Amino acid sequence: QVQLVESGGGFVQPGGSLRLSCAASGSIFRINVMGWYRQAPRKERELVATFTSTGSTNYGDSVKGRFTISRDNAKNTVYLQMNSLKPEDTADYYCNAEVVSTTRSLSVYWGQGTQVTVSS
Repeated sequence: QVQLVESGGGFVQPGGSLRLSCAASGSIFRINVMGWYRQAPRKERELVATFTSTGSTNYGDSVKGRFTISRDNAKNTVYLQMNSLKPEDTADYYCNAEVVSTTRSLSVYWGQGTQVTVSS
């Protein structure tokens, strides 16, 4: 089993910054992809950013140029630096990881979510 623990959400004014962290622990052999999705009220969950084990990154169109994802493979941790935040970034942010376990099974895990509110 694998656990994803998120931290760093909160309240910020427009134009401000926040940094989210997500640490994975458990029976991990390799993490193929790790990243963030978000879901605003009455909207579908959408991609924010992902980081693969080969170093590739992918961003949702609405956050390109403002958010940066990074990863510490040794700590099985991914970070999301969010700058120039806008009210439309308000959402619950969920960590996601595609994990190969120590028994070589492949599974996808989700964190419990952390709330980000951008408002004046």
